[in-house]
Amino acid sequence: MVKNILIADDHDIVLVGTSMILESRVPNITIDLAKDYPETLEKISTRPYDLVILDINMPESKNKKMISEIKALDSAIKILIFSAYEEEIAVQYIREGADGYISKLSKSEEISDAVSKIFSDGFYYPTSIVQQLLQRSPADSIKNLSVREYEIFILMVQGNGNLEISNKMGIQMPTISTYKKRIHNKLKTKNLADLIKLYQTYIA
Repeated sequence: MVKNILIADDHDIVLVGTSMILESRVPNITIDLAKDYPETLEKISTRPYDLVILDINMPESKNKKMISEIKALDSAIKILIFSAYEEEIAVQYIREGADGYISKLSKSEEISDAVSKIFSDGFYYPTSIVQQLLQRSPADSIKNLSVREYEIFILMVQGNGNLEISNKMGIQMPTISTYKKRIHNKLKTKNLADLIKLYQTYIA
């Protein structure tokens, strides 16, 4: 059975190069191309694809929201994240429902192998990705904060200092310092910048 693949990327070299790799190594496929996210959605809404190879940084992308939007158009479509970003970022997309990840720095045989395994197994996760998926998600750690710890966490990332938090919550300053230590221990963070990154990634 012929498999229909949509490669979504804004770089012509990537589109052409990936198409040539797959056409020469994966049998019984047809390949279509999209150069931005709106075109990707338009094509998926007008014809069935078995797989979309998705660049997560193309024009008008919507970060992790793209996964749910694509799946809403076609729940059966497989999504292979194709990116040069760190694997830590890819894990976030997989947790949102993407079916695999392959780095743009991969060799030709790795790219074709990823696509073949998506079709045969329904997913493709490099070993290092699997190890990260087995680890507890930072989002789970945030959920394990107490109500008071979560409130202070939010106030911290909004730029409130100890005095402001004390005034808003009616808590003594030494107690706030204790809460901050608990928050950093639970979230495995070291400073405010780490907390802001978690907030932007999992809550904002």
